Amino acid sequence: MTPRGRPSRKQRERDRQKRPPPAIAEERSFEAARGGERLDKLAASQFPDLSRARVQQLIAAGLVDVDGRPAAAADRPRAGAVVRVRLPEIAPPRLDPVRLDLPVLYDDEHLVVIDKPAGLAVHPGAGGEGTTIVHGLLHQVRDLRGVGGELRPGIVHRLDKDTSGCLVVAKTEPVLRALQAAFKARDVEKRYRALVHGSPPDRGELDTLYGRHPVDRKRFSSRVRAGKRAVTRFSILARAQGAAFLDVELLTGRTHQIRAHLADRGWPLFCDALYGATRREGPAAPPAIRRAAAALGRQGLHAAR
Repeated sequence: MTPRGRPSRKQRERDRQKRPPPAIAEERSFEAARGGERLDKLAASQFPDLSRARVQQLIAAGLVDVDGRPAAAADRPRAGAVVRVRLPEIAPPRLDPVRLDLPVLYDDEHLVVIDKPAGLAVHPGAGGEGTTIVHGLLHQVRDLRGVGGELRPGIVHRLDKDTSGCLVVAKTEPVLRALQAAFKARDVEKRYRALVHGSPPDRGELDTLYGRHPVDRKRFSSRVRAGKRAVTRFSILARAQGAAFLDVELLTGRTHQIRAHLADRGWPLFCDALYGATRREGPAAPPAIRRAAAALGRQGLHAAR
């Protein structure tokens, strides 16, 4: 043991060797640009899909090394050190049908369009925890299991967990492939309704580069030096003091595109804490804004058609 009570590097290596090695699904590596930063924080900043807690789990399992040697979360690699992260295979979650009584907007032998409730993810994530739209679809749509894969059966596109509205689900493989191709080619018109803070112009088009936020890796931003093109059009449907109701058209389909594009212009969605709505809805906000946010109780974005 070390003086601080942590296992020594040799002890961690002996413990790791006693465990049967997990099957590795993916291996990633990077070179530390500067020295002195904790390993867990450094690795999490390099891979936005891995939380710091997840990196710590991987380190504890002996799946992270620095210059080929076992490492601890609190280690501080030197500048130029090569950090390797190995991701173990994860058994896919069991998807049992769950009755959710999802509202149906359209249904035929080829596809179904549901009105997705806010607060439900479309499909399970890597950990597979929690009920999702897919669980409800497996209960509600006959012979859907396996169409396009076990984890995302029939899913043509996705909506954020806290976005409500139209979700298209294919019932057969040929229809799934055709619809996915249409979405990729931007042959599908995607219209949303958005309730935002601020006072946008009557109409506008946002045509920008788009990518991960340079500091907060959970967010996206149009204020990047390099990225993919993102185009959002909007027009005002109604106004009130300090707020506006928008019709929004997505010409591209980037992650969080509407949320980030509007927030970057100073018009965050109501109840969207990730993109800055919280400070607009706090104690200093006008009473009408606070009441509207409390009544809404969810992100102000709906996929209309």
